[in-house]
Amino acid sequence: MEKLLAILREINPDVNFETEEVLIDGGILDSFDIVTLVAEIDDNFGVQIPAEALTAENFNSARALYDLIRRLEDA
Repeated sequence: MEKLLAILREINPDVNFETEEVLIDGGILDSFDIVTLVAEIDDNFGVQIPAEALTAENFNSARALYDLIRRLEDA
């Protein structure tokens, strides 16, 4: 989780990613941020996020995103 939080902080250092739960719905992360994030996750975790997983539900919080990464790692 710490690696993911570090990636998120690089994208937007002004957000408390440990508590924020509306990253997409609240407009905190935009489409460019998502593209950057998906590439960083691939580079750092070796996980490719499929298009159907690019949902607000999976990206609204660091915890939800980390859970997605874990599910994809186990697949």
